[in-house]
Parts: sequence; structure tokens; C-alpha cells
Amino acid sequence: MILELQIETEHQVQLCEITHEVQHAVTRAAIKEGLAVLYVPHTTAAVTINENADVDVSIDMVNGLNQLIPLQNRYRHLEGNSAAHIKSSLIGTSEQLIIRNGKLLLGTWQGIYFCEFDGPRKRKLHIKLLEG
Repeated sequence: MILELQIETEHQVQLCEITHEVQHAVTRAAIKEGLAVLYVPHTTAAVTINENADVDVSIDMVNGLNQLIPLQNRYRHLEGNSAAHIKSSLIGTSEQLIIRNGKLLLGTWQGIYFCEFDGPRKRKLHIKLLEG
């Protein structure tokens, strides 16, 4: 089963927590044991798992990524979004999560984040649910 999550971002670079939306997809599918594979079909966006207990962590991640990969840096790509492509490649466009007893198996402080690097935009995240 493949589901599609629609995400509308508001900033050029931002992390959007989507843990509840992904868990809702698992619950709706009634998967008790298996895997959830998350995939971002965009070259300037990504998905990651990180701390969700303190919102400052996602702010620090955005600031840190912007310091490592500045928006302007003599890039040659004509569209002007090379920094977004680099950030997407560094973070990655997929994650796999174990489903146990109908719940995503995440650590106490972990959450799932859609990473926007070339926004604001309307984006997609594909969720492939595998039972077993």
C-alpha cells in the first residue's frame, strides 16, 4: 500500500514535523507489524528523524545547515537553488521505520520531519506500508 501525504511549506528552509500524519496513515491502514518506508520525490527536499521534544532543535538544524551550505556561494546551477539540492542530498530523501503493535517504533524524543530547502512550496511524501 502506498499513501501520499501533501505538505505545504511556508518558508524557504524549514523542518515540518509530520510524525502524527505518518502514524495516522499506519493506523488507517491497520498495520500491526511491519515497515513504513518514507520517500520524498523532490530534489530540493528531504526527510529525517530527530528530536521533537524541543522546537529549538529544528531551528538549530535549519541554522546549522544554512551556515554549512549558504544560499549564495558562487553556485553554477542556473535556477539558483543549488544549496537546496546539496542539503537534500546530505539529509536524504528516505527513511524506514519499524511498526510494532500498530505504532511507529520511535525513540522517546524522536519525531519525523519533512525538510524543505527550496520553499515555500506544495510538496508530497510517499508512504509505503509493508505488513509482516
